[in-house]
Amino acid sequence: MNEKEIISTNINKYMDLQKIIKSDNPKKEAENQIKPVKAILETCGVTLENLELED
Repeated sequence: MNEKEIISTNINKYMDLQKIIKSDNPKKEAENQIKPVKAILETCGVTLENLELED
């Protein structure tokens, strides 16, 4: 990953976090944003079991 890709990725993360903070329902916004990321990672063979946070 080159410097421009790193910057672009982090700008997108920053924007997503702002959307969550400013949302009327932050939990629902976060859940909606995690769905496509989860799908992409699973498609690439990444196991998410160990990344899930416990309540």
